[in-house]
Amino acid sequence: MIDMPPLEDRVLSALERNPYLPPRTLRFETSQGRVTLRGIVGTYYQKQMAQESLRHVAGVHEIANELEVCWS
Repeated sequence: MIDMPPLEDRVLSALERNPYLPPRTLRFETSQGRVTLRGIVGTYYQKQMAQESLRHVAGVHEIANELEVCWS
């Protein structure tokens, strides 16, 4: 049986692999399969891409997308 990395590591890896996301402005918390995304992104597309990049991560059962869009 292959050991999986902790959920936090899998989520971070998925977010870092997405070329559309500014990693320095994103934060997340995990708890029992629920991931809460927080921070600021520049577009609604980036907000959606953050959520989509986590959709198929093993162990993620729920995503709360609390990212804010700021065009400044």
